[in-house]
Amino acid sequence: MIDSMRVLSFSHFVQGPAASQYLADLGADVVKVEPPGGSWERRIGSSGIRVAGRSVTFLSVNRNKRSIAVDLKHPDARTVLRPLIEQADVLLENYRGGALEKLGLGYEAVRAIKPDIIYASASGWGSRGPMAGRPGVDLLVQARTGLVDVTGDRPTAAGTPVVDQHGAALLAMGVLAAYARKLTTGEGTRVESSLLGAGLDLQAESLALYYSGRRTETDVRRPAELACWSIDAPYGVYALRDTSIVIALNGSEDDLGDALGAPELAGYDQRARRTKREEYTAAVARVLAGMTYAEVASRLEPRGFWIERVATYDDVRADPQVAAEGLLAEFPVGEERATVLRHPVRYDGELPGLRTAPPELGADTVAVLRAAGFSADEVDGFLSAGVVS
Repeated sequence: MIDSMRVLSFSHFVQGPAASQYLADLGADVVKVEPPGGSWERRIGSSGIRVAGRSVTFLSVNRNKRSIAVDLKHPDARTVLRPLIEQADVLLENYRGGALEKLGLGYEAVRAIKPDIIYASASGWGSRGPMAGRPGVDLLVQARTGLVDVTGDRPTAAGTPVVDQHGAALLAMGVLAAYARKLTTGEGTRVESSLLGAGLDLQAESLALYYSGRRTETDVRRPAELACWSIDAPYGVYALRDTSIVIALNGSEDDLGDALGAPELAGYDQRARRTKREEYTAAVARVLAGMTYAEVASRLEPRGFWIERVATYDDVRADPQVAAEGLLAEFPVGEERATVLRHPVRYDGELPGLRTAPPELGADTVAVLRAAGFSADEVDGFLSAGVVS
């Protein structure tokens, strides 16, 4: 879909690599520029989990890309990178603020080489203000944006780095918007996203309700079962005899007690469910604790209540709906196989395919430099000098 887009990606961890992977999935030619030792997610990755010696974190966010290894601190690094910048539409990076400037690859320096460049930066806290330049990772941002505070009946982090992934999607969205502008006007754009912005954006409705509704911390505190402070009970997660269940809001809940055969719930109208939220939630929890999923489903589903069993990751892998949507994919890694999530959006009914597996470090260095116009002797010289590998 964007086969003509050329991207130089100076990125590591998850936010930057995932953003460039979204673009690569859509057809962009993404060249991942890595240090000689490889990017963090290649070298280490989360939990040290590896398949055939390869970091699974790296495998999850670097498909459909090419890799070149460049020592950015070498005095000839800019000589190597200049023609690549001249041919690129996008330079995408998520180094700590100021890092690329020190290496002569900041926005102004790159724009001097390529005036219509789309220079896309992802940071932890943004480029201005007292936190600019400080380390910013998912969990720190979850804490500072209030996400930890409003999750659970006590401060609780989300179960996965949700801010990283949302930040990646927002950065990719910004690049696509800038590319549309470039195609229509010929102008480049400075695109900036941050984990701070992503962490707040995940809570757009919640923050608006809290501030505009003049709410306080008392309103946020709630029973453990309730999933969200701003949505009426019984919206939440409840333990059954054999599993756990979620009940989502689907209009009036006035007949929940009748549907469950629990007259003790019938006396709570919408006003009572709000003013006596803790009492009502405890009553619902007591009723459900004595029932199985099959019993609850047989009573609530025919009445139009929205419920779902709480799945484990093992359940997700076997889920026929996930299979029907084709959202998980396997590919060979050495003598083993890795399982990753596919691009989550369909275009004309199809999901973008896996064109190439995540690349080995520097696998494309020679080919990329030759395509950029360097002679075979020049490339050999760069390799011998240790500029590239």
